[in-house]
Amino acid sequence: MARRILVILGHPAEQSFCRALAESYVAGAGSAGHYARVIDLRALTFDPVLHGGYGGEQSLESDLVRAQESILWAQHLVFVYPIWWGAVPALLKGFIDRVFLPGFAFKYHKDKISTWDKLLSGRTARLLVTMDSPPWYFRFVSRAPGHNQMRRTILEFCGVKPVAISSFGSVQASDAARRAAWLKQAEGLGSAGS
Repeated sequence: MARRILVILGHPAEQSFCRALAESYVAGAGSAGHYARVIDLRALTFDPVLHGGYGGEQSLESDLVRAQESILWAQHLVFVYPIWWGAVPALLKGFIDRVFLPGFAFKYHKDKISTWDKLLSGRTARLLVTMDSPPWYFRFVSRAPGHNQMRRTILEFCGVKPVAISSFGSVQASDAARRAAWLKQAEGLGSAGS
């Protein structure tokens, strides 16, 4: 069954292995008949700083309005980004701060702040994450802070579930054959719509 998939590329560089992973995923999705849209964060025009916090008023730029429309259109979200200093790049974090707003992604209950509506329920997600440390080191030594942030405190908080994670590393120490295998893996995930 064809799925509506939104791929969000969160690497700020024009050329990166993340871009190659995203392109491979989209190629696989297209070959299997899925409908894929791509948001390349580096090509958007927006202020990544949430100046007044969630209590302030900050109008959404047109690129962010279109991003919200694409998120609502999608059945499956795919985030492609590197781990820097244990977490997502500032560009991706700024995008999330500005887009995953109260009233769009979640809504607290007025009488009880410890309960909320998960407004993005019914969607699933896949994280394609590159890193320079080996994935086992990131998971067991660093305790995977970036994965926990994206999976638990952002996506699952907003109702996106399940959130699957594919970690690719160490990218810096990898050779061409290893990178080709990772790209093939991303293509397969796209073909499966997962």
